[in-house]
This record gives sequence, C-alpha cells and structure tokens, in this order.
Amino acid sequence: MNTRTIARFLFSFGCLLGLAKADSPLLPGIRIAIVGNTFADQLRSHGYLETLLLQHWREEPVSIRNLGWAGDMLSARDRPTNFPTEESTLRDHQTDVIIACFGMGESFEGEAGIENFKSDLKAFIASHRGKQYDGESEVRLILVSPIAYENLGELTPKLVERNRDLQLYTESMRSVAAAKNVPFVDLYGPTSTMMSEPDAIPLTTNGIHLSEYGYWVVSRFLYEGFLEDESVPGGQPWQLTIDAKAKKGDGLGLSLSDLSSNRRELSFRVTEETSPSLPPPTQRELPASLNSRRDTVVVKNLQPGKYVLMVDGERVASASQDEWAKGVAVDSSPAHRDGEIFRQAVNDKNLQFTYSWKALNQVHIVGERRNSPSGQALPAEVLVFKELANQKDAALERGIELKTRDWRLVPDTN
Repeated sequence: MNTRTIARFLFSFGCLLGLAKADSPLLPGIRIAIVGNTFADQLRSHGYLETLLLQHWREEPVSIRNLGWAGDMLSARDRPTNFPTEESTLRDHQTDVIIACFGMGESFEGEAGIENFKSDLKAFIASHRGKQYDGESEVRLILVSPIAYENLGELTPKLVERNRDLQLYTESMRSVAAAKNVPFVDLYGPTSTMMSEPDAIPLTTNGIHLSEYGYWVVSRFLYEGFLEDESVPGGQPWQLTIDAKAKKGDGLGLSLSDLSSNRRELSFRVTEETSPSLPPPTQRELPASLNSRRDTVVVKNLQPGKYVLMVDGERVASASQDEWAKGVAVDSSPAHRDGEIFRQAVNDKNLQFTYSWKALNQVHIVGERRNSPSGQALPAEVLVFKELANQKDAALERGIELKTRDWRLVPDTN
C-alpha cells in the first residue's frame, strides 16, 4: 500500500470516527489543486504557500497545480471557447484535495447577495461530492475566505462598508462549511487584525490585491490554518539558544555541536534538521506579532559589545550583546539563500504549468484559429510545457538540502 493510499485511508477513517486529524485533509504525498479568484491565481507567482507545504513533508512531498483565474466567482468563471473543463484538469492531476478561494468578488453584492452566495457555495460543494479525480477516493475540499479590505487612504473608499460585507461573506462561508462538514480557513480575521496593528506594513497594493510581502504573510496564515498540529517540527521556525558563559546550547529545527568560546568569540557547528523559514521580502522592521514566525538566535551572557554572526564565512547578522540576549532574527544565512532558490524553482514549475494550461495563445489552441498552421503546431508545444512542469515537480521532491555548517559569533569591527 503506497503512501497516498494510506493517507486516503487515514482521512476516511478519521472522518468516520470524528477524529481531529480529519479536520484537515492535507496529508503527506497528496495532490492538491487550488481554484478561485485573483488571490488564488497569484499564489502561483509567489510560491510561499507551496514552499511551506513542500518543506513540511520533506519525505513525502505534496504536488500542487494552481487553477486560479483572475476575477473568478462561484457563479461567473468565464473561459475561452473550447477551454479544457476544470474537471478534466482535476482528473489529469489526479487531485486529492481542492483548495477553493472565493468571496471577494461576490462580496460587492453586499448583504443583498448573501443568500445567492450561500446557494452558489452549496452548489459548488455538491458539484464535487462523490467525484474521484484520483480514480480511487472522493476528492476533499477546503474553503478559504477573502482577506480584509485594507485602509490605504484615498485608494480605499467605503472602508467600513466593504469590511462589513467581507465579514458577512466570511461568516456565510463558515456556516456553509460547518453544515457541509468541509474544512474552512478564515483569512478575514487575521488579516484584519494584522492591518490594524500600529506598526503594520501594508499587505496590499490597492486594499484588495496582496503585494509580495502580503503573500509572504498570508501564506503563513494559510499554512497554519491548514495544519494546526504545531508538534510537527517542520511547522516551526528555527530557534537556537546559547549560553556563552556556560558553553551550552540547544535548538529547535537545528542541533548544536563542537561549541567552544573564549572571552569574546563563540564557534560551533550547526546541523539543519528542518528547512529554514522563508525570509520576508522587505527591509522594513516587521510587526512584533510576526517575529515568532522568523528564525531566531538567542545568545546570553556575552561580554559587552557588538557581535556579528558568521555562517560558513558569510556575514549574516550583527547586534549588541543585549540584542543577542533578547533574540535576533536570522533571515540571510546560506541556508536561507538556498530556501529562496527553492522557492524560485517552485515559481518556475508553476510558470511551466501555466503555459501548458492557460497558454497565452489560446485562440490558436482551443479557439477559432486552432485549425490554422500555427494552431495545429501549438498544442504539441503546450504538451512540452506540461512535461516540463512534471519534470520540475519531480525535481522539487528532493527539497532543500539540509547541511552542517560552521557558525561563529565574533566582535563586529565594522
């Protein structure tokens, strides 16, 4: 029995018994499809969520295809003439789980549109009930709410009204999900809280559409919503704590060895046990609430002065002895650079799939020019993109290489 079959059995058995594990159908080795609006579509361009999920199950990685389409709503999902049906694409991917992101576009109908939205949502769920896109077991769904409407001054009029409607639609999704026994992730609540923090960095470019930084933040919210079991080591940031005076230390996600020190320097070897956290795409100081989601190094009982952390000879972070004692975020080590390279590989895989599924020359492939010479040639080229996506998917299964590195904390003379 292979891992995917075991995962399906555990999910089905959990559903029958009402086990907590059944709350999330995301399990090792499954195949996921993301559907929905612009928010869903742009997840593929940033790769934060997919990288987090791939790092979570290094031994049995998931496979993801993004079928999001800008502007999609439950009752309005326009496609070019003769475009492949969503069901055919779900079957082609052998989809186990569908992550569905709706509600933003629908919320513009206001309170008057709530009942239609709930009806459309129930119809969407019913349309997938009993379907076996993997050929073996019923597909599972996860519903994801819209984010909050961000206050960007003149760019975002009717702020109170829009957020009232978004909250109404979020609660409607929650109630339908509960009634239909479908897992639900609320993004409205955490993004509303994040946007209102006094030290908040804007998450969006126009109040609605997330920036790259916004996707970095919200992908973490999604990841934590999908996988609430924080006991899994891969789900937590690195934490390294060292007592320079006692010459002792321990770590979460890292193991420490060969620790030595003199009055002013520390040297030690660090073995990476889990993948590093993805560095935030901003140079600004992050809100305090996000610091717990960053890889952190704490060094106590240093002599007074400023110290720089060197990893494999590269300068990584500099801080005073008091700052090191409180904890310093580490986002730019060689391991973090490897993590960024991996995320870019995820984005490249997604681009190849997009070229195969949502090709730029649709009119030549499925439209009125499909019988022209170029139309007859392009479908074969599209298949090449599909194969490239599959090859890159296979390469991603290797994950980020975990290494043992030389770390040093020395006086910063710069």
